[in-house]
Amino acid sequence: MRWDNLTAPPAEGDPERAAPATPPLPLALPGAIVRTFDTPEFAGMTFHEVQAKSILNRVPGESRVPFEWTINPYRGCSHACVYCVSGDTPILMADGRTKPISELESGDRIYGTERRGAYRRYVVTTVLDKWSTVKPVYRVILEDGTTLLASADHRFLTERGWKHVTGGMFGADQRPYLTTNNRLIGTGAFETTPKASHDYRRGYLCGMVRGDGTIGTYATGRSWSHRFRLALADSEALDRTERYLKEEGVGTSRTSFGQARPDRRPMEAIRASGKQKVDAIREIVQWPQHSTPDWQRGFLAGIFDAEGSCSQGILRIANCDDQVLSHTTEALRAFGFATVLEDRRRTNRLRYVRLTGGLPARLRFFHLTDPAITRKRSIEGVALKCQASLRVVDIHALGLELPLWDITTGTGDFIADGVVSHNCFARNTHTYLDLDAGADFDRQVIVKVNAGELVRRELAAPKWRGAHVAMGTNVDCYQRAEGRYRLMPQIIAALRDFANPFSILTKGTLILRDLPLLRQAAEVTRVGISYSVGFVDEQLWRGVEPGTPHPSRRLDAVRRLTDAGFEVGVLMAPILPGLSDGDESIDATVSAIAAAGATSVTPLALHLRPGAREWYAQWLAREHPHLAPRYRELYRAGAYAPQAYQRELTARVRIAARRHGLHRGELGDNRRLPEPPPPPAAEQLTLL
Repeated sequence: MRWDNLTAPPAEGDPERAAPATPPLPLALPGAIVRTFDTPEFAGMTFHEVQAKSILNRVPGESRVPFEWTINPYRGCSHACVYCVSGDTPILMADGRTKPISELESGDRIYGTERRGAYRRYVVTTVLDKWSTVKPVYRVILEDGTTLLASADHRFLTERGWKHVTGGMFGADQRPYLTTNNRLIGTGAFETTPKASHDYRRGYLCGMVRGDGTIGTYATGRSWSHRFRLALADSEALDRTERYLKEEGVGTSRTSFGQARPDRRPMEAIRASGKQKVDAIREIVQWPQHSTPDWQRGFLAGIFDAEGSCSQGILRIANCDDQVLSHTTEALRAFGFATVLEDRRRTNRLRYVRLTGGLPARLRFFHLTDPAITRKRSIEGVALKCQASLRVVDIHALGLELPLWDITTGTGDFIADGVVSHNCFARNTHTYLDLDAGADFDRQVIVKVNAGELVRRELAAPKWRGAHVAMGTNVDCYQRAEGRYRLMPQIIAALRDFANPFSILTKGTLILRDLPLLRQAAEVTRVGISYSVGFVDEQLWRGVEPGTPHPSRRLDAVRRLTDAGFEVGVLMAPILPGLSDGDESIDATVSAIAAAGATSVTPLALHLRPGAREWYAQWLAREHPHLAPRYRELYRAGAYAPQAYQRELTARVRIAARRHGLHRGELGDNRRLPEPPPPPAAEQLTLL
């Protein structure tokens, strides 16, 4: 369906859609009009209710599917999750600082996570997309006082995997959700970055100059020379010092100080000379009689830039001067940091103040003080194994709707106020309608509201010869939105009345609502029903199909349909190489399918079309990086796994099916016994 195949529905008699609206999306051709509709039950999503000109779609001849005609009442899928948080939620940037999510832009570098070996680790990733919506807001409060504002659909990483803010144990809302028994993964709420106040500037200059600068008055013949110099390899700290001195009324000059060597980076220096300037600098870096919190923050930032290090997870500040070490320890303890003084008995009396408390303490130090040198603030590759006090203590609805924001990143997650948050993935499903390949698949659902009447009209056309019609082969026709629009009962009734054979492929349990209609249709024509259940492993399901019904719920639906007299085939799809293609996984899945009463099982290996390929590659690199080389080898020739692999997979599933007594029986009168649809080709079964 293209936009030029649409016309606007009438507005009369429907108060929810009373005014025509030009959609906020690019159209393929000018003059194509749709009507948009937002509803609280699908907060954050826009439904474009359209009057389609046709509903029976011929499959291109070059396609590998074994059917010619399809009906797709929806484009886009409300199965997909919408995740969003408050616009002022601080996001951890790649430079170690934070920025509100509402201020992020595509291309920004931020921190995400990926699994490497036994641990999930921090990695730098890119913001690919950003959008906002208005949704009901929930407040999540953690044991350490961290407070998060998010939608019910937002997912946080817990010690038990990804969990939504709210959910249910049963019914349509069944999904993993937060409880007070969960602990979120991360470091806890970020500190507010200090403002460059007068006291902060003076504290920073005191730490920097006393840590790494030189101030001297020298006799030169019959006169005195007054000089200041600060030489560094990191231009960020040198730039800040130069700027702060200028704001204090002291101008400096910049010169080269040292060329690069194999063991040293190039260095530059700022200099000042003359009694007035040097005396002004001496006055600026004097120890204060009473140090304010702003001065202490600035001093810690300056002394860290000058003499600090952070390597192998240990933050230290080194110096030989007793006063510098004393003020450093005093300032750290004033902000609640725990420290240890390391004295290695060196002749120059160099000692180290070491910060304890792990990554939460280090990040808190960086955000509380804001050192200038970003390379020292890197946490790239650090494992997320800290034991911060992030147990959930309260979750409650605020009772109001607020603007919320979400992003798409290269790793599929981001760090929101110190905890790991899930994000949405980009897909190419909507690009044929000139819709955005990122959020629009989840947020812009096209609904052919006149599907029922179109089916009747086209089935009655003289040219129609009663060919088999497949449904659910592109987008699930029993996605959540079907509960509102109820298009399938109209479609099934029309197919029944014309005795037209059809089949349905779904992952949704909403099909049980239409069981009476399906039984009526099966009395007059062939009705095939297939469920897609690729595996029964719950952890794997949570990782790759979190927006779909649990595999056990799908198998329960298979049981109910078979009890009603239908022969239900199960497409064991997609089977994921290296994850669900092992003998143990295949046996467990086939056993569960057989126990549900299915009449057949058809294995299909994962197919990776453009869009799904990128999505899956990101997920695989993050969750199972050791499998990436195998996937590159399997799918190097295109979207399909090699024929040899597919044949081996089929043989192993067939052996398991025989072991569990699962085989296709002889079909009788097809007007009485519904026939499962022919298995669609692998291209119809993607993770999207």
